[in-house]
Amino acid sequence: MQEPAVAAIRTVSHDLPVSAEFEAFMANSWAATPLPAEIRLPVAGLAAARRAKLSARFPGERLIVPAGEFKVRSNDCDYRFRPHSAYAWLTGLTGEDQAGHVLVLEPDGPHRHEAVLYVRPRSPRAGEEFYRDRRYGEFWVGRRPDLAEAERMTGIRCVHRGEYDRLPPGRDASGDGELAAALSELRLVKDAWEVGQLQLAVDHTTAGFEDVVRALPRALAHPRGERWIEGVFGLRARAEGNGPGYETIAASGAHACVLHWIRNDGRLDPRELLLLDAGVETDTLYTSDITRTLPLSGRFSPVQRQVYELVLAAQDAGMAALKPGASFRDFHRAGMRVIAEGLAEWGVLKSAEGDFHRRYTLCSSGHMLGLDVHDCAQARADAYLDGVLEEGQVLTVEPGLYLQPDDETLPAELRGIGVRIEDDLVITADGARLMSHALPRTPDAVEAWMGELLAG
Repeated sequence: MQEPAVAAIRTVSHDLPVSAEFEAFMANSWAATPLPAEIRLPVAGLAAARRAKLSARFPGERLIVPAGEFKVRSNDCDYRFRPHSAYAWLTGLTGEDQAGHVLVLEPDGPHRHEAVLYVRPRSPRAGEEFYRDRRYGEFWVGRRPDLAEAERMTGIRCVHRGEYDRLPPGRDASGDGELAAALSELRLVKDAWEVGQLQLAVDHTTAGFEDVVRALPRALAHPRGERWIEGVFGLRARAEGNGPGYETIAASGAHACVLHWIRNDGRLDPRELLLLDAGVETDTLYTSDITRTLPLSGRFSPVQRQVYELVLAAQDAGMAALKPGASFRDFHRAGMRVIAEGLAEWGVLKSAEGDFHRRYTLCSSGHMLGLDVHDCAQARADAYLDGVLEEGQVLTVEPGLYLQPDDETLPAELRGIGVRIEDDLVITADGARLMSHALPRTPDAVEAWMGELLAG
């Protein structure tokens, strides 16, 4: 059989060629370093069941689910690699060493598939890759499993990545809308293991928010205090998991009115609020997504409390609407009804009727949560946005008010205040369980919590 194709070695641009004598010297006298015999992934059985569900949707068709490729950040430096969520869900493989790997479900009769993983195995000691290739070489990026080890880990037949290029075409999840939709829809309901991973992400995120409050005195003293906040949370995320599940939003003052403020270069002012939207991603790639809006002085001013309490009432109404069989959009409608009525009571709106409140809310009030922060986004509308909630789904409820600093429809004292409160919940048999209950939500509880952490 022809040897599998191997990509050109990516060496350092200023590196010198090696002599034949040195290459021969490097090829010898290495001790055997096998991985432990018992290295099967804890999720391997669950992943097999997931592949069977996907197989049943596409009988007789070749299904291709790539992990994805490296992306260049600058010159010869890549971004940190994270495999595609569908690939991780179907294989259990979540490491940075999965770049370029491909899962193929090969038709094996009319009603089943054989799973085959096309992987780049461990660098052989014969040749230059293991010590010269800065992208794949073992001495540069660490050890990868060999083919037999990869099979033991996953329970999937593993083949050299070079063989993949000889395959006939099939449905590719990176470009086939029907396959991408099916993968999203299959992931909508989480199994018990997934809910446990999401709870772990929430618990680590709770610790990260506590770290941030303790760090507020130093952050307030720094000219880019938002960056300080981002860094403190990022330390917890990297120490406990894979890192932040998305770019942290650390928005002080009017920056909180920018929905995805990730520049995080502002100074903190104790007279203002800090909107912190952040989540830890576990090593298994499940992420939480929590937002708290905190008074940087430790105490809400009367107007800040007024805005906060209206958003909290909207969140309470949204959470109360969560139950199996409810429309996915019900919780958003419930929360926005509270917001519209509150704005009308303040005199900002003439009436709570219509959609004029959207000037101050801007976006929907939540989304599915899982391997992606905005999980299952390729699902068809009738299965997600226009569908009904099911037990085992995990989602966020996150109403907000974004009162722009230049909005002349608002009284001056409200301008520049942004408040969002976001929590993670799992749908249960009779309602929903608040996974992020350890973080306080009411203004009095937030003030007491901050006081205790800052005093400690």
